[in-house]
Amino acid sequence: MVKIKILIAGDHDLVMDGIRQLLEFEPDLEVVGAVSSPAELEKEIAQCQPDIIVIDAPSQRENNLIWAKNIPSRFPASKVVMLSGDASAEYVQAVHEAGAYAFVSKCDSAETLIHAIRESYRGVKSFPADLAFHDGSPLTEMELAVLDLIARDKTNHEIGEQLNISKRTVEHHVSSILRKLHVKSRAGAVGKAFMLGLLR
Repeated sequence: MVKIKILIAGDHDLVMDGIRQLLEFEPDLEVVGAVSSPAELEKEIAQCQPDIIVIDAPSQRENNLIWAKNIPSRFPASKVVMLSGDASAEYVQAVHEAGAYAFVSKCDSAETLIHAIRESYRGVKSFPADLAFHDGSPLTEMELAVLDLIARDKTNHEIGEQLNISKRTVEHHVSSILRKLHVKSRAGAVGKAFMLGLLR
């Protein structure tokens, strides 16, 4: 099994130890290091080459955003997942714009963090669905394409044929859409998407 390599960055050793223990229970996740300063972070990224960097965001918000912005430009293979107690729309949008792949509130469950790590590894961004980001959508381009065809009453098989992807991949996108939009059905997703302005 290929393991997702994770580096944890933060300023509280106790919290980072807790995150490490939580993640290491998962068979496909491997914590390769933990750092508490920007200088150490760059050195560890270069040395460990992690797939994911979980930033346990302290109160110094500007520092977190600098980290989130610098990492994608200097280490494009490493994706940032921001873990923070500040879930205000303004801050989450700033994290999104800085280039992070996911935002997880400290009020969320452990499963939410683990899911965000796995989704980020696959190249799928995970942000609260009720926020209007600068690109107008919390969904990926492929998810929007799938959603548009769902709104046209296409079956998974028809969507797969039209987008040239497998039925299983379509099913994955549909489940991701439902999760991101916090709805339980395809009809609910279409209704929520129109409400958010994702479909017209």
